[in-house]
Amino acid sequence: MSLKKTVITFILLAGIQLAGAQIRPNETLVYNGSYQLSGMMTSLAQITMKTEPIKTSSKSYLRLCVQVATYTKWDSFFKIRDLYESYVHPYSLKPTLFKRNVYEGGYTKQEKYTFNAAGSQVSAYSKRRDKPAETENVNISANTFDAVTLMYKLRTVDLSKMAKGQSLRFSLIFDKKEHFIWIKMMGKETVSAGNLGKKECYKLSISAKTDKLRGVDKNLVWLSTDAKRIPCMMKFSIPVGIGQVTLSKATGI
Repeated sequence: MSLKKTVITFILLAGIQLAGAQIRPNETLVYNGSYQLSGMMTSLAQITMKTEPIKTSSKSYLRLCVQVATYTKWDSFFKIRDLYESYVHPYSLKPTLFKRNVYEGGYTKQEKYTFNAAGSQVSAYSKRRDKPAETENVNISANTFDAVTLMYKLRTVDLSKMAKGQSLRFSLIFDKKEHFIWIKMMGKETVSAGNLGKKECYKLSISAKTDKLRGVDKNLVWLSTDAKRIPCMMKFSIPVGIGQVTLSKATGI
């Protein structure tokens, strides 16, 4: 698994029952993605998360967008330009359409997931460089979401009701497969949150039945304890090293 894919997958690994909060449109969160190189944490990429209201002739949606781009000085080493988009109901955040456009060091991949109305099946289209396009139907469990939507769903949860050590399971569809993820409450910590200053946060441990994440309680996300539930920091541990994602700027919140 590439460094970028691990970073962005980890950033998006979250999702749970809706608890009445609403994600605001026109919000922008900008992050710095770092990876440990030669024993030092090195800034490699910028990750931008945006929300935008979208209207058609008959319906209204909320577009959830995540962009990943290596800083220019790293482009000659390994250039990344990725775009993830999810179109969801503006209040329930139920996904309708998910799109993924990947460029990683010359490797390209496009994906499009169309969710049926019942939320029980996804029509999954994928196209990799130099390979024919593929389309297949993937059956999913109830309340399974794409990775982008799940991060925003987590922010709608009243985490104050979770006891330290309590875990909850939820599911997402990624790479045309359904994955089960566990989130465990680790307590509270105060961390730096870019232009928001210091923020008290819920510290959450993320785990899954996969060999792509390593260590016990080594893959973590910090969400602010206020009603906005801003993701302020993430840390991940994978077979080839460790990294972190830190909030640098938040607007429209």
